[in-house]
Amino acid sequence: MEFPEDLYYSKEHTWVRLAAGKAVIGVTDYAQKELGAIVFAELPEDGADIEKNEILGSLESSKTVAEVSAPISGQVLKSNRDLEEDPSLINDDPYGNGWLVAMEIDDPDELEGLLNSVEYENYLEKMDAKKEVKG
Repeated sequence: MEFPEDLYYSKEHTWVRLAAGKAVIGVTDYAQKELGAIVFAELPEDGADIEKNEILGSLESSKTVAEVSAPISGQVLKSNRDLEEDPSLINDDPYGNGWLVAMEIDDPDELEGLLNSVEYENYLEKMDAKKEVKG
């Protein structure tokens, strides 16, 4: 799995990339693999105000429908409308063309509560170890 070092990660499997004072948000490679083939993406309208941990949107796959929680608070500047035509971009390129939204950041301090790539990878390893113990 891929964990780009320039991103912030949430324990809910979203990522945040800072670009020119804005935040681009998507789901991680781990999340898209767990979901399977994504067939539909529902994203917020441009201009929507989203609070941290609120529902940012939902992704429907062949396995399930998963709600995506916002890793930070802010106003949606742009939702990735390419996903309406081709939601498989999330599976094919979760850290690139499969991004979900670009947001104005309300509180930059919220980024401090997110994980770096090494911390996120360690979190996943601990999560997988717990699954093995239970399974």
